[in-house]
Amino acid sequence: MIGGLPVAAGAERSTRPPPGHLLRSLILSLLLLLVPALSGSGASPAPAPTDRPLRAVATTAMLGDLVAAVGGPRVEVEVMMGPGVDPHLYQPSRADLLLLRQADLIFSNGYYLEGQLADILDRRARQREGIHAVAEEVIAERPDELREGDGGEDPHLWMDVGLWIAALDRIEAILVEYDPDHAAGYEERAAAYREELRALDAYVHEVIASIPEDRRLLITAHDAFGYFGEAYGMEVRGIQGLSTDSEAGLRDLENLVRLLVDRRIPAVFVETTLSDKNVRALLEGARVRDHEVRIGGSLYSDAMGEPGTYTGTYPGMIDHNATVIARALGGEAPAGGWRERRAAGVEAHP
Repeated sequence: MIGGLPVAAGAERSTRPPPGHLLRSLILSLLLLLVPALSGSGASPAPAPTDRPLRAVATTAMLGDLVAAVGGPRVEVEVMMGPGVDPHLYQPSRADLLLLRQADLIFSNGYYLEGQLADILDRRARQREGIHAVAEEVIAERPDELREGDGGEDPHLWMDVGLWIAALDRIEAILVEYDPDHAAGYEERAAAYREELRALDAYVHEVIASIPEDRRLLITAHDAFGYFGEAYGMEVRGIQGLSTDSEAGLRDLENLVRLLVDRRIPAVFVETTLSDKNVRALLEGARVRDHEVRIGGSLYSDAMGEPGTYTGTYPGMIDHNATVIARALGGEAPAGGWRERRAAGVEAHP
Protein backbone atom coordinates (compact mmCIF):
# COMPACT_ATOMS: atom_id res chain seq x y z
CA MET A 1 0.00 0.00 0.00
CA ILE A 2 1.15 3.57 -0.74
CA GLY A 3 -0.73 6.27 1.16
CA GLY A 4 -3.81 4.05 1.28
CA LEU A 5 -3.64 3.10 -2.40
CA PRO A 6 -2.86 -0.41 -3.65
CA VAL A 7 0.37 -0.53 -5.60
CA ALA A 8 -0.37 -1.37 -9.22
CA ALA A 9 1.62 -3.98 -11.05
CA GLY A 10 4.79 -2.43 -12.41
CA ALA A 11 4.61 0.48 -9.96
CA GLU A 12 6.14 -1.07 -6.88
CA ARG A 13 7.72 1.25 -4.42
CA SER A 14 11.31 1.95 -5.40
CA THR A 15 13.80 -0.48 -3.96
CA ARG A 16 16.81 1.13 -5.64
CA PRO A 17 18.12 3.99 -3.50
CA PRO A 18 20.58 6.38 -5.14
CA PRO A 19 24.34 6.10 -4.64
CA GLY A 20 25.60 6.96 -1.16
CA HIS A 21 22.22 6.27 0.38
CA LEU A 22 23.38 3.65 2.89
CA LEU A 23 25.90 5.97 4.52
CA ARG A 24 23.34 8.75 4.78
CA SER A 25 20.84 6.31 6.27
CA LEU A 26 23.30 5.60 9.09
CA ILE A 27 23.67 9.33 9.74
CA LEU A 28 19.89 9.68 9.67
CA SER A 29 19.44 6.91 12.24
CA LEU A 30 21.66 8.86 14.62
CA LEU A 31 19.61 11.99 13.98
CA LEU A 32 16.38 10.18 14.71
CA LEU A 33 17.68 9.32 18.17
CA LEU A 34 17.65 13.04 18.95
CA VAL A 35 13.90 13.21 18.30
CA PRO A 36 12.53 9.93 19.66
CA ALA A 37 8.93 11.05 19.33
CA LEU A 38 9.25 10.73 15.58
CA SER A 39 10.11 7.07 15.78
CA GLY A 40 7.71 6.17 18.54
CA SER A 41 4.52 4.23 18.15
CA GLY A 42 1.57 5.92 16.50
CA ALA A 43 -1.65 5.24 14.70
CA SER A 44 -3.99 7.31 12.59
CA PRO A 45 -3.64 11.09 12.64
CA ALA A 46 -6.04 13.06 14.82
CA PRO A 47 -9.34 14.01 13.20
CA ALA A 48 -9.32 17.19 11.16
CA PRO A 49 -9.26 20.14 13.58
CA THR A 50 -12.29 22.43 13.73
CA ASP A 51 -10.72 25.29 15.69
CA ARG A 52 -7.75 26.02 13.44
CA PRO A 53 -6.55 25.52 9.85
CA LEU A 54 -4.99 22.20 8.89
CA ARG A 55 -1.22 22.03 9.19
CA ALA A 56 0.31 20.54 6.07
CA VAL A 57 3.98 20.00 5.30
CA ALA A 58 5.16 19.65 1.68
CA THR A 59 8.70 18.56 1.01
CA THR A 60 9.07 20.58 -2.20
CA ALA A 61 7.68 23.89 -3.39
CA MET A 62 6.06 22.19 -6.39
CA LEU A 63 3.94 20.09 -4.03
CA GLY A 64 3.39 23.04 -1.71
CA ASP A 65 1.99 25.02 -4.63
CA LEU A 66 -0.66 22.34 -5.29
CA VAL A 67 -1.58 21.91 -1.62
CA ALA A 68 -1.93 25.67 -1.13
CA ALA A 69 -4.00 26.05 -4.30
CA VAL A 70 -6.47 23.35 -3.26
CA GLY A 71 -6.39 24.03 0.47
CA GLY A 72 -6.85 27.78 0.30
CA PRO A 73 -7.38 29.47 3.67
CA ARG A 74 -8.32 26.14 5.27
CA VAL A 75 -4.73 24.79 5.04
CA GLU A 76 -1.49 26.28 6.33
CA VAL A 77 1.35 24.92 4.18
CA GLU A 78 4.98 24.68 5.23
CA VAL A 79 7.51 23.90 2.49
CA MET A 80 10.67 22.19 3.71
CA MET A 81 12.93 22.73 0.68
CA GLY A 82 13.02 26.26 -0.65
CA PRO A 83 14.51 27.98 -3.72
CA GLY A 84 17.89 26.72 -4.86
CA VAL A 85 17.74 23.62 -2.66
CA ASP A 86 18.70 20.32 -4.27
CA PRO A 87 16.28 17.75 -2.80
CA HIS A 88 18.49 14.82 -3.84
CA LEU A 89 21.17 16.03 -1.43
CA TYR A 90 18.90 17.50 1.24
CA GLN A 91 19.93 16.80 4.82
CA PRO A 92 17.04 17.11 7.30
CA SER A 93 17.62 18.98 10.53
CA ARG A 94 16.14 18.37 13.95
CA ALA A 95 13.79 21.31 13.28
CA ASP A 96 12.53 19.51 10.16
CA LEU A 97 11.73 16.42 12.21
CA LEU A 98 9.77 18.48 14.71
CA LEU A 99 7.88 20.16 11.85
CA LEU A 100 6.87 16.75 10.53
CA ARG A 101 5.72 15.68 13.96
CA GLN A 102 3.38 18.66 14.26
CA ALA A 103 1.78 18.26 10.83
CA ASP A 104 -1.74 16.96 10.27
CA LEU A 105 -0.82 15.89 6.73
CA ILE A 106 2.54 15.38 5.04
CA PHE A 107 3.02 15.47 1.27
CA SER A 108 6.24 14.15 -0.25
CA ASN A 109 7.15 13.32 -3.83
CA GLY A 110 8.62 9.86 -3.39
CA TYR A 111 10.91 7.79 -5.61
CA TYR A 112 13.86 8.91 -3.44
CA LEU A 113 13.67 12.52 -4.63
CA GLU A 114 14.01 13.67 -1.03
CA GLY A 115 17.27 11.86 -0.32
CA GLN A 116 17.78 11.24 3.41
CA LEU A 117 14.31 12.53 4.18
CA ALA A 118 12.83 9.54 2.35
CA ASP A 119 13.88 7.27 5.23
CA ILE A 120 12.17 9.46 7.81
CA LEU A 121 8.97 9.55 5.79
CA ASP A 122 9.01 5.80 5.17
CA ARG A 123 9.32 5.14 8.90
CA ARG A 124 6.57 7.59 9.76
CA ALA A 125 4.25 6.14 7.10
CA ARG A 126 4.51 2.74 8.78
CA GLN A 127 3.44 4.26 12.09
CA ARG A 128 0.61 6.65 11.18
CA GLU A 129 -1.65 7.67 8.35
CA GLY A 130 -1.67 11.07 6.70
CA ILE A 131 1.70 10.75 4.95
CA HIS A 132 1.49 10.68 1.17
CA ALA A 133 4.18 10.12 -1.47
CA VAL A 134 2.16 11.91 -4.13
CA ALA A 135 4.18 10.95 -7.22
CA GLU A 136 4.12 7.29 -6.20
CA GLU A 137 0.38 7.43 -5.56
CA VAL A 138 -0.19 8.99 -9.00
CA ILE A 139 1.89 6.28 -10.69
CA ALA A 140 0.08 3.57 -8.71
CA GLU A 141 -3.02 4.51 -10.70
CA ARG A 142 -1.21 4.83 -14.06
CA PRO A 143 1.89 2.60 -13.92
CA ASP A 144 2.55 2.75 -17.66
CA GLU A 145 3.54 6.41 -17.27
CA LEU A 146 6.44 5.77 -14.92
CA ARG A 147 9.72 6.71 -16.54
CA GLU A 148 12.92 4.92 -15.61
CA GLY A 149 16.42 6.20 -16.19
CA ASP A 150 19.94 5.56 -15.05
CA GLY A 151 19.69 4.97 -11.31
CA GLY A 152 16.06 3.91 -11.01
CA GLU A 153 12.60 5.44 -11.19
CA ASP A 154 12.37 9.05 -12.34
CA PRO A 155 10.78 11.21 -9.61
CA HIS A 156 10.40 14.40 -11.69
CA LEU A 157 6.70 14.03 -12.59
CA TRP A 158 6.02 17.78 -12.31
CA MET A 159 7.87 18.36 -15.59
CA ASP A 160 4.78 16.99 -17.40
CA VAL A 161 1.91 19.35 -16.64
CA GLY A 162 -0.58 16.59 -17.49
CA LEU A 163 0.91 14.31 -14.82
CA TRP A 164 1.00 17.17 -12.34
CA ILE A 165 -2.71 17.68 -12.92
CA ALA A 166 -3.08 14.06 -11.78
CA ALA A 167 -1.10 15.04 -8.66
CA LEU A 168 -3.55 17.91 -8.15
CA ASP A 169 -6.43 15.43 -8.37
CA ARG A 170 -4.75 13.19 -5.80
CA ILE A 171 -4.19 16.05 -3.35
CA GLU A 172 -7.81 17.12 -3.76
CA ALA A 173 -8.95 13.57 -2.92
CA ILE A 174 -6.68 13.43 0.15
CA LEU A 175 -7.96 16.71 1.55
CA VAL A 176 -11.61 15.84 0.87
CA GLU A 177 -11.22 12.46 2.57
CA TYR A 178 -9.42 13.87 5.61
CA ASP A 179 -11.58 16.98 6.04
CA PRO A 180 -14.98 16.23 4.43
CA ASP A 181 -16.71 19.16 6.13
CA HIS A 182 -14.77 21.48 3.82
CA ALA A 183 -15.00 19.33 0.69
CA ALA A 184 -16.91 21.90 -1.36
CA GLY A 185 -14.15 24.47 -0.99
CA TYR A 186 -11.43 21.99 -1.89
CA GLU A 187 -13.32 20.83 -4.98
CA GLU A 188 -14.06 24.36 -6.17
CA ARG A 189 -10.45 25.51 -5.84
CA ALA A 190 -9.10 22.33 -7.45
CA ALA A 191 -11.43 22.75 -10.44
CA ALA A 192 -10.25 26.32 -11.01
CA TYR A 193 -6.57 25.41 -10.77
CA ARG A 194 -7.07 22.39 -13.00
CA GLU A 195 -8.35 24.63 -15.80
CA GLU A 196 -5.39 26.95 -15.36
CA LEU A 197 -2.94 24.06 -15.64
CA ARG A 198 -4.68 22.71 -18.73
CA ALA A 199 -4.20 26.07 -20.42
CA LEU A 200 -0.54 26.04 -19.37
CA ASP A 201 -0.12 22.53 -20.78
CA ALA A 202 -1.53 23.69 -24.14
CA TYR A 203 0.94 26.60 -24.21
CA VAL A 204 3.92 24.32 -23.57
CA HIS A 205 2.82 21.98 -26.36
CA GLU A 206 2.51 24.91 -28.76
CA VAL A 207 5.85 26.60 -28.13
CA ILE A 208 7.88 23.37 -28.02
CA ALA A 209 6.26 22.24 -31.29
CA SER A 210 7.49 25.50 -32.86
CA ILE A 211 11.15 24.46 -32.42
CA PRO A 212 12.58 23.10 -35.71
CA GLU A 213 12.42 19.33 -35.47
CA ASP A 214 16.16 18.80 -35.88
CA ARG A 215 16.81 21.13 -32.93
CA ARG A 216 14.49 19.49 -30.43
CA LEU A 217 17.34 18.28 -28.25
CA LEU A 218 17.37 19.47 -24.64
CA ILE A 219 20.68 19.08 -22.80
CA THR A 220 20.72 20.02 -19.13
CA ALA A 221 22.87 19.57 -16.04
CA HIS A 222 21.07 16.44 -14.83
CA ASP A 223 18.33 14.11 -16.03
CA ALA A 224 15.37 16.02 -14.62
CA PHE A 225 13.50 16.72 -17.86
CA GLY A 226 12.64 13.23 -19.07
CA TYR A 227 8.91 13.59 -18.44
CA PHE A 228 9.03 17.00 -20.14
CA GLY A 229 10.61 15.43 -23.20
CA GLU A 230 8.13 12.57 -23.40
CA ALA A 231 5.13 14.86 -22.94
CA TYR A 232 6.16 17.60 -25.37
CA GLY A 233 8.19 15.79 -28.01
CA MET A 234 11.82 16.54 -27.21
CA GLU A 235 14.89 14.34 -26.95
CA VAL A 236 16.43 14.97 -23.53
CA ARG A 237 19.94 14.33 -22.27
CA GLY A 238 21.30 15.08 -18.81
CA ILE A 239 24.99 15.34 -17.98
CA GLN A 240 24.33 13.70 -14.61
CA GLY A 241 21.74 11.01 -13.97
CA LEU A 242 18.33 11.17 -12.27
CA SER A 243 19.95 12.05 -8.95
CA THR A 244 22.56 14.75 -8.55
CA ASP A 245 24.33 12.21 -6.34
CA SER A 246 25.61 10.66 -9.56
CA GLU A 247 28.81 11.84 -11.23
CA ALA A 248 29.35 12.77 -14.86
CA GLY A 249 32.17 10.86 -16.53
CA LEU A 250 34.55 12.13 -19.18
CA ARG A 251 33.00 9.76 -21.72
CA ASP A 252 29.53 11.15 -20.94
CA LEU A 253 30.75 14.67 -21.65
CA GLU A 254 32.52 13.62 -24.84
CA ASN A 255 29.39 11.89 -26.15
CA LEU A 256 27.28 14.97 -25.49
CA VAL A 257 29.81 17.25 -27.19
CA ARG A 258 29.76 14.99 -30.24
CA LEU A 259 25.97 15.11 -30.27
CA LEU A 260 25.95 18.91 -30.08
CA VAL A 261 28.42 19.21 -32.93
CA ASP A 262 26.81 16.59 -35.18
CA ARG A 263 23.31 18.03 -34.72
CA ARG A 264 24.47 21.70 -34.76
CA ILE A 265 22.49 22.38 -31.59
CA PRO A 266 22.82 26.08 -30.65
CA ALA A 267 22.20 25.99 -26.91
CA VAL A 268 22.39 23.98 -23.71
CA PHE A 269 20.91 24.83 -20.32
CA VAL A 270 22.02 25.22 -16.73
CA GLU A 271 19.81 24.58 -13.70
CA THR A 272 19.15 26.83 -10.72
CA THR A 273 20.01 24.16 -8.15
CA LEU A 274 23.28 22.95 -9.70
CA SER A 275 26.73 24.23 -10.60
CA ASP A 276 27.20 25.19 -14.23
CA LYS A 277 30.70 23.64 -14.36
CA ASN A 278 29.75 20.56 -16.39
CA VAL A 279 27.56 22.55 -18.77
CA ARG A 280 30.39 24.99 -19.47
CA ALA A 281 32.66 22.04 -20.20
CA LEU A 282 30.29 21.16 -23.06
CA LEU A 283 30.61 24.67 -24.47
CA GLU A 284 34.40 24.44 -24.45
CA GLY A 285 34.38 20.96 -25.98
CA ALA A 286 32.14 22.11 -28.83
CA ARG A 287 34.24 25.23 -29.38
CA VAL A 288 37.35 23.09 -29.85
CA ARG A 289 35.42 21.32 -32.62
CA ASP A 290 34.54 24.64 -34.30
CA HIS A 291 30.92 24.71 -33.15
CA GLU A 292 29.69 27.57 -30.99
CA VAL A 293 27.17 26.60 -28.32
CA ARG A 294 25.76 29.06 -25.83
CA ILE A 295 23.96 28.72 -22.54
CA GLY A 296 20.33 29.15 -23.52
CA GLY A 297 19.19 30.05 -20.03
CA SER A 298 18.81 28.82 -16.49
CA LEU A 299 15.99 26.32 -15.93
CA TYR A 300 14.06 25.45 -12.79
CA SER A 301 14.35 21.71 -12.28
CA ASP A 302 14.18 20.48 -8.67
CA ALA A 303 13.12 23.76 -7.08
CA MET A 304 11.03 26.80 -8.01
CA GLY A 305 11.97 30.47 -7.79
CA GLU A 306 11.75 32.77 -4.80
CA PRO A 307 8.42 32.89 -2.93
CA GLY A 308 6.33 35.85 -3.99
CA THR A 309 7.73 35.90 -7.54
CA TYR A 310 6.13 34.51 -10.68
CA THR A 311 8.70 31.73 -10.99
CA GLY A 312 8.02 30.94 -7.34
CA THR A 313 4.76 29.38 -8.53
CA TYR A 314 4.38 26.11 -10.41
CA PRO A 315 2.81 27.76 -13.51
CA GLY A 316 5.57 30.38 -13.47
CA MET A 317 8.28 27.72 -13.23
CA ILE A 318 6.96 25.73 -16.18
CA ASP A 319 6.14 28.83 -18.25
CA HIS A 320 9.69 30.10 -17.73
CA ASN A 321 11.25 26.76 -18.69
CA ALA A 322 9.16 26.21 -21.83
CA THR A 323 9.59 29.79 -23.03
CA VAL A 324 13.37 29.84 -22.46
CA ILE A 325 13.84 26.45 -24.15
CA ALA A 326 11.74 27.36 -27.18
CA ARG A 327 13.39 30.73 -27.78
CA ALA A 328 16.94 29.39 -27.32
CA LEU A 329 16.47 26.50 -29.76
CA GLY A 330 14.87 28.49 -32.55
CA GLY A 331 11.19 28.20 -31.69
CA GLU A 332 8.57 30.89 -31.36
CA ALA A 333 7.46 32.06 -27.94
CA PRO A 334 6.60 35.52 -26.62
CA ALA A 335 9.33 37.14 -24.52
CA GLY A 336 6.88 37.33 -21.63
CA GLY A 337 5.78 33.73 -22.08
CA TRP A 338 2.40 32.30 -21.22
CA ARG A 339 1.77 35.06 -18.68
CA GLU A 340 2.01 37.65 -21.46
CA ARG A 341 -0.35 35.58 -23.62
CA ARG A 342 -2.91 35.30 -20.83
CA ALA A 343 -2.78 39.01 -20.12
CA ALA A 344 -3.51 39.65 -23.79
CA GLY A 345 -6.37 37.11 -23.75
CA VAL A 346 -4.72 34.86 -26.35
CA GLU A 347 -5.34 31.11 -26.11
CA ALA A 348 -2.72 28.52 -27.02
CA HIS A 349 -3.37 26.21 -29.98
CA PRO A 350 -1.27 23.06 -29.65
